[in-house]
Amino acid sequence: MLIALLALSIAQPPRAATLEISPANPIVVAEDTLRLRARVLDANGQPVPGASIRFIAAGGRFEGEVQPDGLVKSGSTGTLPVTVVAQMAGQPTITQRIEVRMVPGPAASIALDAAPTRLVSGQRFVLVASVKSAAGDKRDDRVQWTSSNPAVVAVNADGLVEAKATGRVTLTGRVDRATVTHAVQVVAGRLSGITLSPSAKEARTGDVIRFAVTAKDAAGKPIAGLTPSWSFSPGQGVIDADGAFTGYDGGTYVITATIGTQSAQAVVRLTPRDVRRPATVVGRLPRTGFTTEEVWLHPTREIAYLGTGSGGDRMFTIDITDKSKPVVTDSIVENTRRVNDIMTNPAGTHLVFTREGASDRKNGIVIASLDDALHPKKCADFTEGLTGGVHSTFVYKQEKYGTHIYLTNDGTGAIHIIDWNNPCQPKTAAVWKTPRPDAGRSLHDIDVQDGLAYLSYWNDGLVILDIGNGIKGGSPSNPQLVSQYKYDLNDMYRQVEAAGGPGFIRGTHTAWRHKNYVFIADEVFPSAPVKGAKDASAGRAYGRLQVIDVSDISKPKSVAFYEPEYGGVHNVYVAGDTLYMGAYNAGFRAFDISGELRGDLRAQQREMVHVNTADMDGYVKNAAMTWGVVVRNGLAYVNDMYNGLWIVRMEPKPEPKKNAIVP
Repeated sequence: MLIALLALSIAQPPRAATLEISPANPIVVAEDTLRLRARVLDANGQPVPGASIRFIAAGGRFEGEVQPDGLVKSGSTGTLPVTVVAQMAGQPTITQRIEVRMVPGPAASIALDAAPTRLVSGQRFVLVASVKSAAGDKRDDRVQWTSSNPAVVAVNADGLVEAKATGRVTLTGRVDRATVTHAVQVVAGRLSGITLSPSAKEARTGDVIRFAVTAKDAAGKPIAGLTPSWSFSPGQGVIDADGAFTGYDGGTYVITATIGTQSAQAVVRLTPRDVRRPATVVGRLPRTGFTTEEVWLHPTREIAYLGTGSGGDRMFTIDITDKSKPVVTDSIVENTRRVNDIMTNPAGTHLVFTREGASDRKNGIVIASLDDALHPKKCADFTEGLTGGVHSTFVYKQEKYGTHIYLTNDGTGAIHIIDWNNPCQPKTAAVWKTPRPDAGRSLHDIDVQDGLAYLSYWNDGLVILDIGNGIKGGSPSNPQLVSQYKYDLNDMYRQVEAAGGPGFIRGTHTAWRHKNYVFIADEVFPSAPVKGAKDASAGRAYGRLQVIDVSDISKPKSVAFYEPEYGGVHNVYVAGDTLYMGAYNAGFRAFDISGELRGDLRAQQREMVHVNTADMDGYVKNAAMTWGVVVRNGLAYVNDMYNGLWIVRMEPKPEPKKNAIVP
C-alpha cells in the first residue's frame, strides 16, 4: 500500500500557483468605474507574497480603458476583455483572461413607437416601446402596461390592446421609475366596411407605395382618424405602420388592411428594378510599398492626392490627365506613419492632410500650398491640442464665416473647428465633444452640408451640429447640438461577437447627407482572426449602412439599410442618385438610391456595379480592402488599402435586345 501511494505521488506533479480575480464575474454600469483585484495562490491556496500583477486591456479599446492597477473605466456598453498577468521571481508567468460586462444604467425613459389614438370597438394593436438609460443606452426590460379603464380598453402583459366600449382611456407603461403614457379614444359607431387605395398599382422593386384607408359607419359616413393593421403576401418586403409598402421581389402582391373585424385588399404588381450595369477599369496605379489611404481630387485640375499608411510617411501627388496612365509627380514626406485624410479648399489653392503616429507626438494637420498643384509645398503645421492624432478632416466654406477645417481629435474624441481664412496661419475657432467619459468617446468622421455638421461619433451614433445653418443659432465658433441618433451597436452586431469573441471593433464610422437622408456606415471587425488561417483572405469586415430620415431633423429615424452578404461598409460618396461605396474586402460597389428609401436595399436589387479590387501583385496579395471613392465626370476614383488607386467607369445600361424575326 505504501509503495502504491509513493508511486501515485510521483506520477502527479504538484499543483501550480493560480490567479484569484475578484469580482469573479465583473459587471459595471456603462460610464462608471470598477476596481479589479487579483492575487496569486500557491498549491495550498495561500497567497504568494511579492507577486507583481498587471491588468491589460485585450480588446474593446473604443469602449473602455484598463489601468495597470486594475481600475476599469467604462466608456460605453459592451464587453471589455482584460488579461491579468502575474510575475514572480524564479516562477513561470501566469496569465488569465476575464471579461468585464459594461451594462446600461437603470431605466430612465420609455419611448413608444407610433400607435393608434382612435379605435373602434373590437380593434386590436400591440404597443411597442424601447427602454433607455439616462445615457441613452438601450435596455431589454419588458414594459408593464396598465389601462385606466379596462372596460373601455384592455391591455395584457404583452402590450396587446383591445378596444371594448366607447370612451377615453390612458394606457401607462412602467419599468421601475420610468413611465410612458398613451391616450386612446374608442369612437362610437360600427364599421360597415373599409376601402383601400394604393398610390400606384404598378411599380418596381424598391419603390415605396403608399396606401390610403377609408372607413365608414353603418350609415355610410366616414370615420376619421382610424389606423389599420397591415399585412401582405406573398413575397418579401416591408410595410410600415403608416401604410408605406416596399416589395423586394418582382411579382403580384396582395396588401391587406384590417380595422377590427373589417378588412380590405389591394393588388400591386412589381417588376424587377433592373439597374445592374457593367463596369470598366479605365486606369490603375498600384501601390505596394505601403497601404493606401484616402484619395482626393483637385477641384479644378486633373490631379489626385493619395495618402499612405503602415509607415508610409507621405502624401502622393498624381497626374490623372491620362486616365489610363496615372503618374506620380511628387510627394510630401512627413513624420507620420499614416496620412489618413486629405482635402483641398474650394478654390484649390491649398490642401490639408492629417497626421497619425508621429514619432515625436506632433501629429495634428499639415497645410500645403498648391501654387503648383502638381508639386504641393508645405506652408504650415497645426498641432495645438491635437498631439493624439487627427483621423479625418472636412473643409467647408460659408459666405458669412469663411473657410474652416472641421477635424477629429483621436486623443479626446472632440471635434476641433479650425479657422482657415488665412490658409498658412490656421487657428482654433471652437472645440466641442459629447458628454461622456473620455474612455468611450471617439469621433471618426465629419460631413458638413448647408451649415450643419454630421458627426460619426462611434458609440454616440450620429450627432448633428448647427455650425452656421441657423436652426439652433450655431456658428463655427459656437457649434450647437441639433439632434442625435444613437442605436444599440452590441445588439446589431451580436453575430460578429459570436464569431470572433468580445471586444470587437464596432461603431458609427462615416456619414453623408443627401436630400432628406443621412447615410451612416459602421466600421466592424471581429476581435480575432479565423483560427488556423494562414493569410488575410480568410478574414473579413462586417458592418451596416443605415439610411436615416432627417426630414424632421429634430427626430432622426432609421428607415432603410444595406448590409453586404460578405465584407463590410466603409466610406461612401453620393453623386446624383447613386451612392458609391468602399466595402473593404467586399470591393467597390455602387447603388441606386433614387426615390424614397425603405427596408433592405440589397434585397431590392438596387446594386448597380461591383468590382473586386483584389490584385495578385498587391501589398497584400489577392485580397481586396476597398477604402472609399471620389467621383467626377462619371469616373469613380477608388482607393484600395492593399492595391492602390483604381479608376472605374460605370457603363451605360445596355440597350434591350430586340426579338429576332423568324421568316
